[in-house]
Amino acid sequence: MQNLSSVDKITIQEETSAPDILVVSRTFFPKEGGIEEYVYNRCLQNPRRTILLTATFEGYQDFDKNQEFSVHRWYLPKIPRLFGLGAIIKQVLNMFWSFVFAIKLYFRYRYRYIEWGHGYDFPAILLLSYFLPVKFFIYLHGNDILCPLRNPILKKLFELTLQRSSGLVCNSSFTRDFIKLNFNFNTPTYIINPIVRADKFGEKAKNKQYLENSRLNIRKQYNIPENAIVILSVGRLVKRKGFGTVIDNLNQLLNQGLDVHYIICGRGQIQSELEQIVTQLQLTERVHFAGFVPDADLADYYAASDIFAMLTFYDAQSASIEGFGIVYAEAGYFGKPVIASRIGGVEDAVHHEENGLLVSPDSPEEISQALTRLCKDNQLREKLGNKGVELAKRKTLHSIIYSEQLTVNS
Repeated sequence: MQNLSSVDKITIQEETSAPDILVVSRTFFPKEGGIEEYVYNRCLQNPRRTILLTATFEGYQDFDKNQEFSVHRWYLPKIPRLFGLGAIIKQVLNMFWSFVFAIKLYFRYRYRYIEWGHGYDFPAILLLSYFLPVKFFIYLHGNDILCPLRNPILKKLFELTLQRSSGLVCNSSFTRDFIKLNFNFNTPTYIINPIVRADKFGEKAKNKQYLENSRLNIRKQYNIPENAIVILSVGRLVKRKGFGTVIDNLNQLLNQGLDVHYIICGRGQIQSELEQIVTQLQLTERVHFAGFVPDADLADYYAASDIFAMLTFYDAQSASIEGFGIVYAEAGYFGKPVIASRIGGVEDAVHHEENGLLVSPDSPEEISQALTRLCKDNQLREKLGNKGVELAKRKTLHSIIYSEQLTVNS
């Protein structure tokens, strides 16, 4: 992170001849998450043109110094929850400092564009649109567009922000359709799906022999036979991810004579609840909680699995939606067939009968049939997995938002 208050003018002139895009995101690596991954992939596409503005996070110094693009951060202290007041304070700080630093960086770099990394903190970019002579774009992911719907004043301000922007970048067709249904605007809208960043898994993930050895090693670690069917899920342990749905279906698979195991990678608030269900169903030798698994080690777990399953559903209590689901694409990258819910933006990641099977989250019968079908049919698993590899390689570059030659999804 560079000090904005004491900058050598000659150095500035030499360093800022190329960067002309300011990317702003209140959350960024080394904190891990879907938005963080999306914004990072965007920065890597044009590192010489990109300036990244974000908040501090534990371990950021070591991360920032290894990047090809300039990274600037505002200080964000750790704030206790305080019955919800902490979240409000944090949001106010993020809006204030992103606004102030964006103006400071403009006088340093004279950038021409702002790419706002999410729908959060949108009042800051709305104000900046009146203060700075730049074009701006907003990325929208799903949950970040729910907040303005809860308040009519925020909704009007959000619609004004959308209208003043030069373009909206949605992570899925679902997100695009959702904003068109709920907000009034006529701004050009683009769909740019999240992409798989192979480097996050390390060079070893590209070594076929290494992956074959990893398959055996992980299975040995959890006492899983070499020929057993392993179902894998990766994600935060929250209710809407549907881990419990997979667990509930294991006994009916076992009753059909299928040797099935289930590995869950991740940690979260419902782990003890899931463990209790596993105990009640007498599945302690079949369900394996791996805990948090670093990206560099995830390749080992994908290699050990035969099927990737994430049966998400809409959780009204948390008011959360699935904007895309990068884990489905990552499973495809490793050639694993996917079982997923037909919900939110998942259909952009999982194409039914191509790289996976889509089911209704409200239909136990569909879920049971899909799990049984994939567990029994090795040829189908291979066919879907091969297509997953192909789809995982496809990507749309963010440069399309600057091209007038390409068709816009408006």
